[in-house]
Amino acid sequence: MSHRPFPARRSVLRGTLAASAALTVPVTLGAAPALALSGRPKAGWGVQAGDVTSDSGLVWVRSDRPARMIVETSATESFRNPHRWHGPLLGADTDFTGTTRLRGLPSGRQVHYRVLLADPDDPRRTGEPVTGTFRTVPAGRRDVRFLWSGDLAGQGWGINPDLGGYRIYDAMGGLDPDFFLCSGDNIYADGPITATQALPDGSLYRNVTTEEKSKVAETLAEFRGNFRYNLLDENLRRFNAQVPSIIQWDDHEVRNNWYPGEVIAASDTRYTEKSVDVMAVRARRAFSEYFPISTLRPGAKEGRVQRVMRHGPLLDVFVLDMRTYRNANSPDKQTVDPQGILGREQLDWLKRELSRSRAVWKVIAADMPLGLVVPDATEGKPNIEAVAQGDPGAPLGRELQIAELLRYIKHRRITGTVWLTADVHHTSAQHYQPSRAAFTDFEPFWEFVSGPLNAGAFPASELDNTFGPERVFVKAPTAQNVSPAEGYQFFGEVDIDGHSGELTVRLREQDGTVLFTKTLQPGRVGQ
Repeated sequence: MSHRPFPARRSVLRGTLAASAALTVPVTLGAAPALALSGRPKAGWGVQAGDVTSDSGLVWVRSDRPARMIVETSATESFRNPHRWHGPLLGADTDFTGTTRLRGLPSGRQVHYRVLLADPDDPRRTGEPVTGTFRTVPAGRRDVRFLWSGDLAGQGWGINPDLGGYRIYDAMGGLDPDFFLCSGDNIYADGPITATQALPDGSLYRNVTTEEKSKVAETLAEFRGNFRYNLLDENLRRFNAQVPSIIQWDDHEVRNNWYPGEVIAASDTRYTEKSVDVMAVRARRAFSEYFPISTLRPGAKEGRVQRVMRHGPLLDVFVLDMRTYRNANSPDKQTVDPQGILGREQLDWLKRELSRSRAVWKVIAADMPLGLVVPDATEGKPNIEAVAQGDPGAPLGRELQIAELLRYIKHRRITGTVWLTADVHHTSAQHYQPSRAAFTDFEPFWEFVSGPLNAGAFPASELDNTFGPERVFVKAPTAQNVSPAEGYQFFGEVDIDGHSGELTVRLREQDGTVLFTKTLQPGRVGQ
Protein backbone atom coordinates (compact mmCIF):
# COMPACT_ATOMS: atom_id res chain seq x y z
CA MET A 1 0.00 0.00 0.00
CA SER A 2 2.97 2.35 0.27
CA HIS A 3 3.49 5.06 -2.30
CA ARG A 4 5.57 3.75 -5.18
CA PRO A 5 8.93 5.59 -5.36
CA PHE A 6 9.61 7.35 -8.63
CA PRO A 7 11.97 5.16 -10.67
CA ALA A 8 15.20 6.63 -12.00
CA ARG A 9 13.76 10.09 -12.43
CA ARG A 10 16.78 11.65 -14.08
CA SER A 11 17.10 8.98 -16.72
CA VAL A 12 13.36 9.03 -17.44
CA LEU A 13 13.53 12.72 -18.24
CA ARG A 14 16.82 12.71 -20.15
CA GLY A 15 15.08 12.37 -23.50
CA THR A 16 12.66 15.15 -22.68
CA LEU A 17 15.42 17.59 -21.79
CA ALA A 18 17.44 16.74 -24.87
CA ALA A 19 14.47 17.21 -27.18
CA SER A 20 13.55 20.45 -25.44
CA ALA A 21 17.00 22.00 -25.82
CA ALA A 22 15.78 24.26 -28.62
CA LEU A 23 13.45 25.94 -26.14
CA THR A 24 15.72 26.36 -23.13
CA VAL A 25 15.02 29.71 -21.49
CA PRO A 26 17.91 32.02 -22.42
CA VAL A 27 20.24 33.25 -19.73
CA THR A 28 19.84 36.78 -20.96
CA LEU A 29 16.59 38.56 -21.61
CA GLY A 30 15.11 38.09 -25.04
CA ALA A 31 12.32 36.71 -27.12
CA ALA A 32 11.70 32.99 -27.42
CA PRO A 33 13.96 31.38 -30.01
CA ALA A 34 12.36 30.28 -33.27
CA LEU A 35 12.27 26.59 -34.11
CA ALA A 36 14.38 25.65 -37.11
CA LEU A 37 12.41 23.93 -39.86
CA SER A 38 15.30 21.91 -41.27
CA GLY A 39 15.80 18.20 -40.70
CA ARG A 40 13.32 16.02 -38.87
CA PRO A 41 10.20 16.97 -36.84
CA LYS A 42 10.96 18.28 -33.34
CA ALA A 43 8.91 18.11 -30.14
CA GLY A 44 10.64 20.96 -28.36
CA TRP A 45 7.59 21.85 -26.25
CA GLY A 46 7.88 18.62 -24.27
CA VAL A 47 5.17 16.07 -23.53
CA GLN A 48 2.24 15.92 -21.14
CA ALA A 49 -0.03 13.16 -19.85
CA GLY A 50 -3.49 13.82 -18.51
CA ASP A 51 -6.80 12.39 -17.30
CA VAL A 52 -5.17 9.07 -16.38
CA THR A 53 -7.46 6.20 -15.36
CA SER A 54 -6.87 2.61 -14.23
CA ASP A 55 -6.35 1.44 -17.81
CA SER A 56 -5.84 4.54 -19.97
CA GLY A 57 -4.22 7.94 -20.28
CA LEU A 58 -3.87 10.79 -22.75
CA VAL A 59 -0.44 11.81 -24.06
CA TRP A 60 0.09 15.26 -25.63
CA VAL A 61 2.79 16.71 -27.86
CA ARG A 62 3.41 19.65 -30.20
CA SER A 63 5.48 19.45 -33.35
CA ASP A 64 7.32 22.23 -35.16
CA ARG A 65 5.81 21.15 -38.52
CA PRO A 66 3.35 18.61 -39.97
CA ALA A 67 4.07 15.20 -38.46
CA ARG A 68 2.50 11.91 -37.51
CA MET A 69 2.36 11.38 -33.74
CA ILE A 70 3.57 7.97 -32.57
CA VAL A 71 3.64 6.86 -28.92
CA GLU A 72 5.53 3.88 -27.59
CA THR A 73 4.93 2.52 -24.08
CA SER A 74 6.88 0.14 -21.89
CA ALA A 75 6.95 -1.15 -18.34
CA THR A 76 10.63 -0.20 -18.14
CA GLU A 77 12.86 2.66 -19.20
CA SER A 78 14.72 0.41 -21.59
CA PHE A 79 11.69 0.30 -23.92
CA ARG A 80 12.45 -3.30 -24.74
CA ASN A 81 9.53 -4.74 -26.75
CA PRO A 82 7.49 -1.51 -26.63
CA HIS A 83 3.83 -1.26 -27.52
CA ARG A 84 3.26 1.23 -30.35
CA TRP A 85 0.28 3.59 -30.67
CA HIS A 86 -0.37 5.47 -33.89
CA GLY A 87 -1.70 8.93 -33.10
CA PRO A 88 -3.10 11.77 -35.18
CA LEU A 89 -1.52 13.73 -37.99
CA LEU A 90 -0.42 17.03 -36.47
CA GLY A 91 -1.08 20.06 -38.64
CA ALA A 92 -1.85 23.75 -38.68
CA ASP A 93 -5.53 23.17 -37.88
CA THR A 94 -4.54 22.25 -34.28
CA ASP A 95 -1.42 24.43 -34.13
CA PHE A 96 0.58 21.21 -34.63
CA THR A 97 -0.61 19.81 -31.30
CA GLY A 98 -2.23 16.44 -30.73
CA THR A 99 -3.16 13.84 -28.14
CA THR A 100 -3.17 10.07 -28.28
CA ARG A 101 -5.28 7.95 -25.96
CA LEU A 102 -3.47 4.92 -24.58
CA ARG A 103 -5.90 2.10 -23.75
CA GLY A 104 -5.61 -1.29 -22.11
CA LEU A 105 -2.87 -0.29 -19.69
CA PRO A 106 -2.29 -2.29 -16.49
CA SER A 107 -3.76 -0.71 -13.35
CA GLY A 108 -1.56 0.68 -10.60
CA ARG A 109 1.61 0.48 -12.66
CA GLN A 110 4.31 2.86 -13.79
CA VAL A 111 4.02 3.46 -17.52
CA HIS A 112 6.98 4.79 -19.46
CA TYR A 113 6.23 6.41 -22.78
CA ARG A 114 8.10 8.12 -25.56
CA VAL A 115 6.69 10.23 -28.36
CA LEU A 116 8.15 10.14 -31.84
CA LEU A 117 7.18 12.55 -34.62
CA ALA A 118 7.36 11.08 -38.10
CA ASP A 119 7.58 12.87 -41.42
CA PRO A 120 4.12 12.36 -43.05
CA ASP A 121 5.78 11.70 -46.42
CA ASP A 122 8.45 9.38 -45.07
CA PRO A 123 7.50 7.54 -41.85
CA ARG A 124 11.09 6.32 -41.48
CA ARG A 125 12.20 9.89 -40.78
CA THR A 126 11.43 10.53 -37.12
CA GLY A 127 12.62 13.19 -34.74
CA GLU A 128 14.39 12.74 -31.42
CA PRO A 129 12.04 10.80 -29.08
CA VAL A 130 10.69 12.69 -26.05
CA THR A 131 10.07 10.60 -22.95
CA GLY A 132 7.69 10.80 -20.04
CA THR A 133 6.08 8.62 -17.39
CA PHE A 134 2.95 8.31 -15.27
CA ARG A 135 1.27 5.88 -12.89
CA THR A 136 -2.10 4.39 -13.76
CA VAL A 137 -4.84 4.43 -11.14
CA PRO A 138 -4.74 1.44 -8.76
CA ALA A 139 -7.64 -1.00 -8.67
CA GLY A 140 -7.36 -1.48 -4.91
CA ARG A 141 -6.54 0.63 -1.87
CA ARG A 142 -3.12 2.25 -2.09
CA ASP A 143 -1.60 5.49 -0.88
CA VAL A 144 -2.61 8.45 -3.03
CA ARG A 145 -0.77 11.74 -3.32
CA PHE A 146 -1.72 14.69 -5.48
CA LEU A 147 -0.99 18.41 -5.62
CA TRP A 148 -3.07 21.39 -6.63
CA SER A 149 -2.59 25.09 -7.35
CA GLY A 150 -3.40 27.64 -10.06
CA ASP A 151 -2.62 31.07 -11.55
CA LEU A 152 0.41 31.05 -13.84
CA ALA A 153 2.16 34.09 -15.40
CA GLY A 154 -0.35 36.56 -14.00
CA GLN A 155 -0.21 40.34 -13.53
CA GLY A 156 2.71 40.57 -15.95
CA TRP A 157 5.03 38.38 -13.85
CA GLY A 158 6.31 35.83 -16.36
CA ILE A 159 9.32 33.56 -16.80
CA ASN A 160 12.17 35.32 -15.03
CA PRO A 161 15.55 33.77 -15.93
CA ASP A 162 17.18 35.54 -12.96
CA LEU A 163 14.95 33.52 -10.62
CA GLY A 164 15.40 30.27 -12.52
CA GLY A 165 11.97 30.45 -14.18
CA TYR A 166 8.99 28.67 -12.66
CA ARG A 167 10.94 27.05 -9.82
CA ILE A 168 7.81 25.95 -7.98
CA TYR A 169 7.45 23.03 -10.42
CA ASP A 170 10.73 21.51 -9.25
CA ALA A 171 9.53 21.55 -5.64
CA MET A 172 6.25 19.93 -6.69
CA GLY A 173 7.98 17.31 -8.82
CA GLY A 174 10.19 16.35 -5.90
CA LEU A 175 7.11 15.12 -4.01
CA ASP A 176 6.42 12.54 -6.75
CA PRO A 177 2.62 13.03 -6.86
CA ASP A 178 0.23 10.73 -8.70
CA PHE A 179 -1.20 13.78 -10.48
CA PHE A 180 -1.42 17.56 -10.43
CA LEU A 181 -4.77 19.37 -10.33
CA CYS A 182 -4.59 22.83 -11.88
CA SER A 183 -7.53 24.83 -10.54
CA GLY A 184 -7.63 27.33 -13.40
CA ASP A 185 -5.93 30.43 -14.77
CA ASN A 186 -3.43 28.28 -16.65
CA ILE A 187 -2.65 31.42 -18.65
CA TYR A 188 -3.38 35.14 -18.39
CA ALA A 189 -4.69 35.91 -21.86
CA ASP A 190 -5.57 39.42 -20.69
CA GLY A 191 -2.13 40.04 -19.15
CA PRO A 192 0.63 41.20 -21.51
CA ILE A 193 4.18 40.43 -20.42
CA THR A 194 6.79 43.11 -21.00
CA ALA A 195 10.56 42.79 -20.84
CA THR A 196 10.77 44.35 -17.36
CA GLN A 197 8.59 45.40 -14.44
CA ALA A 198 9.65 47.64 -11.59
CA LEU A 199 9.91 46.14 -8.10
CA PRO A 200 9.33 48.10 -4.86
CA ASP A 201 13.06 48.28 -4.08
CA GLY A 202 13.77 49.95 -7.43
CA SER A 203 15.19 46.85 -9.10
CA LEU A 204 13.70 45.24 -12.18
CA TYR A 205 11.86 41.97 -12.64
CA ARG A 206 12.89 40.62 -16.02
CA ASN A 207 10.69 38.50 -18.26
CA VAL A 208 11.21 36.26 -21.22
CA THR A 209 8.90 37.77 -23.83
CA THR A 210 7.15 36.67 -27.01
CA GLU A 211 5.15 38.45 -29.66
CA GLU A 212 1.85 36.83 -28.65
CA LYS A 213 2.33 37.95 -25.03
CA SER A 214 2.93 41.57 -25.98
CA LYS A 215 -0.82 42.40 -25.97
CA VAL A 216 -4.13 41.01 -24.74
CA ALA A 217 -5.19 37.88 -26.60
CA GLU A 218 -8.11 38.21 -29.01
CA THR A 219 -7.34 35.96 -31.96
CA LEU A 220 -6.96 32.20 -31.96
CA ALA A 221 -3.26 32.61 -32.76
CA GLU A 222 -2.80 34.90 -29.75
CA PHE A 223 -4.56 32.50 -27.38
CA ARG A 224 -2.40 29.67 -28.68
CA GLY A 225 0.68 31.81 -28.14
CA ASN A 226 -0.27 32.30 -24.49
CA PHE A 227 -0.25 28.54 -23.89
CA ARG A 228 3.04 28.15 -25.73
CA TYR A 229 4.61 30.88 -23.60
CA ASN A 230 4.47 28.84 -20.40
CA LEU A 231 6.01 25.85 -22.16
CA LEU A 232 9.17 27.88 -22.72
CA ASP A 233 9.95 27.14 -19.06
CA GLU A 234 12.19 24.11 -18.58
CA ASN A 235 10.90 23.46 -15.05
CA LEU A 236 7.34 23.16 -16.32
CA ARG A 237 8.30 20.91 -19.23
CA ARG A 238 10.25 18.64 -16.88
CA PHE A 239 7.28 18.49 -14.49
CA ASN A 240 4.85 17.73 -17.32
CA ALA A 241 6.98 14.75 -18.35
CA GLN A 242 6.91 13.36 -14.80
CA VAL A 243 3.42 14.16 -13.47
CA PRO A 244 0.07 13.71 -15.24
CA SER A 245 -2.46 16.50 -14.93
CA ILE A 246 -6.13 17.18 -14.34
CA ILE A 247 -6.83 20.62 -15.81
CA GLN A 248 -9.75 23.00 -15.33
CA TRP A 249 -10.16 26.58 -16.42
CA ASP A 250 -11.33 29.87 -14.93
CA ASP A 251 -11.47 33.45 -16.18
CA HIS A 252 -7.96 34.37 -17.34
CA GLU A 253 -7.97 31.74 -20.06
CA VAL A 254 -10.22 34.32 -21.76
CA ARG A 255 -10.38 37.61 -19.85
CA ASN A 256 -10.51 38.80 -16.25
CA ASN A 257 -13.86 38.05 -14.59
CA TRP A 258 -15.61 37.12 -17.87
CA TYR A 259 -19.10 35.72 -18.08
CA PRO A 260 -21.22 34.50 -21.02
CA GLY A 261 -22.87 37.31 -22.97
CA GLU A 262 -20.45 39.95 -21.74
CA VAL A 263 -19.67 42.83 -24.09
CA ILE A 264 -16.43 44.72 -23.46
CA ALA A 265 -16.88 48.43 -22.91
CA ALA A 266 -15.88 50.72 -25.77
CA SER A 267 -13.58 52.53 -23.37
CA ASP A 268 -11.36 49.43 -23.09
CA THR A 269 -9.24 50.19 -26.13
CA ARG A 270 -7.02 47.16 -25.58
CA TYR A 271 -9.66 45.07 -27.34
CA THR A 272 -10.88 45.43 -30.91
CA GLU A 273 -13.06 42.32 -30.45
CA LYS A 274 -15.79 43.37 -28.02
CA SER A 275 -17.76 40.10 -27.81
CA VAL A 276 -16.43 37.95 -24.98
CA ASP A 277 -18.44 35.01 -26.34
CA VAL A 278 -16.43 35.17 -29.58
CA MET A 279 -13.16 35.25 -27.67
CA ALA A 280 -14.28 32.44 -25.36
CA VAL A 281 -14.80 30.13 -28.35
CA ARG A 282 -11.26 30.85 -29.55
CA ALA A 283 -9.80 30.48 -26.07
CA ARG A 284 -11.61 27.20 -25.45
CA ARG A 285 -10.27 25.81 -28.72
CA ALA A 286 -6.69 26.74 -27.81
CA PHE A 287 -7.25 25.37 -24.28
CA SER A 288 -8.40 22.04 -25.71
CA GLU A 289 -5.41 21.94 -28.08
CA TYR A 290 -2.77 22.54 -25.42
CA PHE A 291 -3.92 20.19 -22.65
CA PRO A 292 -4.74 16.46 -22.64
CA ILE A 293 -8.37 16.65 -21.45
CA SER A 294 -10.54 13.60 -22.08
CA THR A 295 -13.82 15.50 -22.52
CA LEU A 296 -12.40 18.15 -24.87
CA ARG A 297 -10.18 16.16 -27.25
CA PRO A 298 -11.28 15.95 -30.91
CA GLY A 299 -14.17 13.53 -31.23
CA ALA A 300 -15.09 13.62 -27.53
CA LYS A 301 -18.87 13.44 -27.13
CA GLU A 302 -19.07 15.56 -23.98
CA GLY A 303 -17.26 18.68 -25.19
CA ARG A 304 -17.10 20.09 -21.68
CA VAL A 305 -14.63 20.92 -18.92
CA GLN A 306 -16.60 19.41 -16.00
CA ARG A 307 -15.93 15.72 -15.43
CA VAL A 308 -15.28 13.12 -12.73
CA MET A 309 -11.80 11.64 -12.50
CA ARG A 310 -11.83 8.44 -10.44
CA HIS A 311 -8.69 7.38 -8.59
CA GLY A 312 -9.44 3.97 -7.19
CA PRO A 313 -11.64 3.22 -4.17
CA LEU A 314 -10.22 6.09 -2.11
CA LEU A 315 -10.76 9.15 -4.32
CA ASP A 316 -13.06 10.73 -6.88
CA VAL A 317 -12.24 14.24 -8.16
CA PHE A 318 -15.23 16.29 -9.34
CA VAL A 319 -13.85 18.90 -11.72
CA LEU A 320 -16.21 21.89 -11.92
CA ASP A 321 -16.63 24.59 -14.56
CA MET A 322 -17.71 27.74 -12.72
CA ARG A 323 -17.23 29.91 -15.80
CA THR A 324 -19.12 28.58 -18.82
CA TYR A 325 -22.64 28.40 -17.36
CA ARG A 326 -22.69 31.28 -14.89
CA ASN A 327 -25.02 34.24 -14.97
CA ALA A 328 -23.75 37.79 -15.42
CA ASN A 329 -21.70 39.28 -12.61
CA SER A 330 -23.87 41.58 -10.51
CA PRO A 331 -24.20 42.73 -6.87
CA ASP A 332 -25.40 39.12 -6.39
CA LYS A 333 -28.23 39.87 -3.97
CA GLN A 334 -31.17 38.49 -5.93
CA THR A 335 -33.56 36.28 -3.95
CA VAL A 336 -34.13 33.89 -6.87
CA ASP A 337 -31.23 32.61 -8.97
CA PRO A 338 -31.83 29.35 -10.86
CA GLN A 339 -28.74 29.72 -13.07
CA GLY A 340 -26.18 30.68 -10.44
CA ILE A 341 -22.50 30.01 -11.01
CA LEU A 342 -22.82 26.37 -12.14
CA GLY A 343 -25.96 26.39 -14.27
CA ARG A 344 -28.84 24.04 -13.58
CA GLU A 345 -27.57 21.22 -15.81
CA GLN A 346 -24.13 21.14 -14.19
CA LEU A 347 -25.61 21.34 -10.68
CA ASP A 348 -27.88 18.37 -11.41
CA TRP A 349 -24.92 16.50 -12.89
CA LEU A 350 -22.83 17.17 -9.78
CA LYS A 351 -25.58 15.99 -7.44
CA ARG A 352 -26.07 12.84 -9.47
CA GLU A 353 -22.35 12.02 -9.63
CA LEU A 354 -21.83 12.68 -5.91
CA SER A 355 -24.70 10.31 -5.12
CA ARG A 356 -23.22 7.62 -7.36
CA SER A 357 -19.71 7.92 -5.97
CA ARG A 358 -18.50 5.10 -3.76
CA ALA A 359 -15.08 6.65 -3.16
CA VAL A 360 -14.00 7.28 0.42
CA TRP A 361 -13.11 10.88 -0.46
CA LYS A 362 -14.95 13.16 -2.86
CA VAL A 363 -12.78 16.15 -3.72
CA ILE A 364 -14.78 18.97 -5.29
CA ALA A 365 -12.33 20.88 -7.49
CA ALA A 366 -13.80 24.38 -7.69
CA ASP A 367 -12.15 27.10 -9.71
CA MET A 368 -13.50 29.72 -7.27
CA PRO A 369 -13.94 29.78 -3.46
CA LEU A 370 -17.30 29.59 -1.69
CA GLY A 371 -17.14 31.87 1.34
CA LEU A 372 -14.43 34.32 0.26
CA VAL A 373 -15.66 37.59 -1.22
CA VAL A 374 -14.18 38.14 -4.70
CA PRO A 375 -15.31 41.50 -6.12
CA ASP A 376 -15.52 42.42 -9.81
CA ALA A 377 -14.77 46.08 -10.41
CA THR A 378 -14.07 45.80 -14.15
CA GLU A 379 -17.16 47.85 -15.04
CA GLY A 380 -16.82 50.29 -12.16
CA LYS A 381 -19.78 48.70 -10.37
CA PRO A 382 -19.99 46.84 -7.02
CA ASN A 383 -20.33 43.48 -8.76
CA ILE A 384 -19.35 40.07 -7.44
CA GLU A 385 -17.13 37.62 -9.29
CA ALA A 386 -17.44 34.44 -7.18
CA VAL A 387 -20.21 33.19 -4.87
CA ALA A 388 -20.15 35.20 -1.64
CA GLN A 389 -21.12 38.88 -1.76
CA GLY A 390 -20.35 39.99 1.80
CA ASP A 391 -23.91 39.86 3.12
CA PRO A 392 -23.65 37.60 6.20
CA GLY A 393 -27.34 36.70 6.22
CA ALA A 394 -29.45 34.12 4.43
CA PRO A 395 -28.28 32.93 1.00
CA LEU A 396 -28.67 35.39 -1.86
CA GLY A 397 -27.69 35.27 -5.52
CA ARG A 398 -25.26 32.50 -6.36
CA GLU A 399 -25.20 31.41 -2.71
CA LEU A 400 -28.69 29.94 -3.28
CA GLN A 401 -27.27 27.31 -5.63
CA ILE A 402 -24.46 26.41 -3.22
CA ALA A 403 -26.98 26.17 -0.37
CA GLU A 404 -29.04 23.76 -2.49
CA LEU A 405 -25.95 21.62 -3.09
CA LEU A 406 -24.84 21.61 0.55
CA ARG A 407 -28.35 20.69 1.68
CA TYR A 408 -28.39 17.83 -0.83
CA ILE A 409 -25.05 16.49 0.44
CA LYS A 410 -26.36 16.52 4.00
CA HIS A 411 -29.72 14.86 3.34
CA ARG A 412 -28.24 12.22 1.03
CA ARG A 413 -25.59 11.59 3.69
CA ILE A 414 -22.75 11.89 1.20
CA THR A 415 -19.52 11.39 3.10
CA GLY A 416 -15.99 12.68 2.59
CA THR A 417 -16.51 15.92 0.65
CA VAL A 418 -13.55 18.32 0.58
CA TRP A 419 -13.38 21.54 -1.47
CA LEU A 420 -10.14 22.62 -3.18
CA THR A 421 -9.64 25.88 -5.07
CA ALA A 422 -7.18 28.61 -6.05
CA ASP A 423 -8.07 31.98 -7.71
CA VAL A 424 -7.46 34.46 -4.86
CA HIS A 425 -3.62 34.44 -4.92
CA HIS A 426 -2.97 33.45 -1.34
CA THR A 427 -3.20 30.23 0.64
CA SER A 428 -5.69 29.50 3.42
CA ALA A 429 -7.84 26.88 5.13
CA GLN A 430 -11.49 27.55 5.98
CA HIS A 431 -13.77 25.37 8.08
CA TYR A 432 -17.49 25.78 7.39
CA GLN A 433 -19.74 25.11 10.37
CA PRO A 434 -23.57 25.47 10.54
CA SER A 435 -23.45 26.59 14.19
CA ARG A 436 -21.64 29.75 12.99
CA ALA A 437 -23.73 30.22 9.84
CA ALA A 438 -26.85 32.09 8.76
CA PHE A 439 -27.79 29.08 6.60
CA THR A 440 -27.65 25.96 8.78
CA ASP A 441 -29.02 23.05 6.73
CA PHE A 442 -25.65 21.48 5.90
CA GLU A 443 -22.90 19.41 7.48
CA PRO A 444 -19.47 20.89 8.32
CA PHE A 445 -16.79 20.77 5.63
CA TRP A 446 -13.33 22.12 4.78
CA GLU A 447 -12.23 24.35 1.92
CA PHE A 448 -8.52 24.71 1.15
CA VAL A 449 -7.06 27.46 -1.05
CA SER A 450 -3.67 27.51 -2.74
CA GLY A 451 -1.79 29.47 -5.42
CA PRO A 452 -0.49 31.35 -7.19
CA LEU A 453 2.05 29.26 -9.07
CA ASN A 454 3.74 32.31 -10.61
CA ALA A 455 1.66 35.47 -10.43
CA GLY A 456 1.01 38.47 -8.24
CA ALA A 457 0.07 37.69 -4.63
CA PHE A 458 -2.74 39.57 -2.89
CA PRO A 459 -4.06 40.17 0.64
CA ALA A 460 -6.51 37.70 2.18
CA SER A 461 -10.09 37.99 1.00
CA GLU A 462 -12.94 39.04 3.27
CA LEU A 463 -15.09 36.19 4.61
CA ASP A 464 -18.88 35.98 4.23
CA ASN A 465 -20.68 34.35 7.16
CA THR A 466 -23.64 32.87 5.24
CA PHE A 467 -22.11 29.37 5.46
CA GLY A 468 -20.15 30.03 8.66
CA PRO A 469 -16.52 29.90 7.51
CA GLU A 470 -13.74 30.18 10.04
CA ARG A 471 -10.31 30.94 8.62
CA VAL A 472 -8.08 28.50 10.50
CA PHE A 473 -4.93 29.40 8.57
CA VAL A 474 -3.88 32.03 6.05
CA LYS A 475 -0.67 33.29 4.55
CA ALA A 476 -0.99 36.35 2.34
CA PRO A 477 0.87 39.62 1.81
CA THR A 478 -0.46 42.91 3.12
CA ALA A 479 0.35 44.69 -0.14
CA GLN A 480 -1.32 44.28 -3.53
CA ASN A 481 0.24 42.37 -6.43
CA VAL A 482 3.42 41.17 -4.71
CA SER A 483 5.78 39.70 -7.31
CA PRO A 484 7.12 36.11 -7.34
CA ALA A 485 10.54 37.59 -6.57
CA GLU A 486 9.15 38.54 -3.14
CA GLY A 487 7.63 35.13 -2.38
CA TYR A 488 4.01 34.26 -1.57
CA GLN A 489 3.78 31.53 -4.23
CA PHE A 490 1.98 28.41 -3.03
CA PHE A 491 0.76 24.90 -3.80
CA GLY A 492 -1.22 22.34 -1.84
CA GLU A 493 -0.66 18.64 -1.23
CA VAL A 494 -3.23 15.94 -0.45
CA ASP A 495 -2.15 12.53 0.91
CA ILE A 496 -4.60 9.67 1.44
CA ASP A 497 -3.36 6.75 3.50
CA GLY A 498 -4.12 3.49 1.72
CA HIS A 499 -4.63 1.59 4.98
CA SER A 500 -6.49 3.96 7.30
CA GLY A 501 -8.11 6.14 4.64
CA GLU A 502 -7.06 9.30 6.47
CA LEU A 503 -6.72 12.37 4.23
CA THR A 504 -4.00 14.89 5.07
CA VAL A 505 -3.81 18.33 3.47
CA ARG A 506 -0.58 20.31 3.55
CA LEU A 507 -0.33 23.89 2.36
CA ARG A 508 3.17 24.56 1.05
CA GLU A 509 5.32 27.47 -0.08
CA GLN A 510 7.16 27.68 -3.38
CA ASP A 511 10.20 25.78 -2.07
CA GLY A 512 8.05 23.03 -0.54
CA THR A 513 8.09 24.32 3.05
CA VAL A 514 4.97 23.11 4.90
CA LEU A 515 2.91 25.99 6.32
CA PHE A 516 -0.18 24.18 7.58
CA THR A 517 -1.33 20.58 8.01
CA LYS A 518 -4.80 19.16 8.59
CA THR A 519 -5.76 15.46 8.78
CA LEU A 520 -9.37 14.41 8.17
CA GLN A 521 -10.99 11.12 9.12
CA PRO A 522 -12.84 8.99 6.54
CA GLY A 523 -16.48 7.95 6.56
CA ARG A 524 -18.03 11.10 7.95
CA VAL A 525 -20.79 13.24 6.47
CA GLY A 526 -19.31 16.36 8.00
CA GLN A 527 -16.23 17.23 10.07
